[in-house]
Amino acid sequence: HVQLVESGGGSVQTGGSLALSCVAAKLTYSSNCMAWFRQSPGKEREGVAAIASDGSIDYADSVKGRLTISRDNAKNTLYLQMSNLQPEDAAMYYCAVDPRGMTTDQALGHLDFAWWGQGTQVTVS
Repeated sequence: HVQLVESGGGSVQTGGSLALSCVAAKLTYSSNCMAWFRQSPGKEREGVAAIASDGSIDYADSVKGRLTISRDNAKNTLYLQMSNLQPEDAAMYYCAVDPRGMTTDQALGHLDFAWWGQGTQVTVS
């Protein structure tokens, strides 16, 4: 089955940058939606950014202009470049993939993804 492994989390100061990666091992569906979610203690998991295999992208309003999502289909890898990080960005970040034709705007408000990673922690102080 598909396995998602995130990496790149860490601790940064306010205004700093981080780059997250997520490798989707054994992903055979060429048409899919990939997304980043985050969850901090006591809060619900929220969609941050999503990208479809056709290249369409959507972002949560709170991260527009600061986070950039991208994907390398040949490597089955999802990326999230984060800049100007703020304390409210601190959370566990999860990648998710779904092959059922979800659009990117649907993805941000949708937790019913087929596969999830284990998460990578981002701390901002």
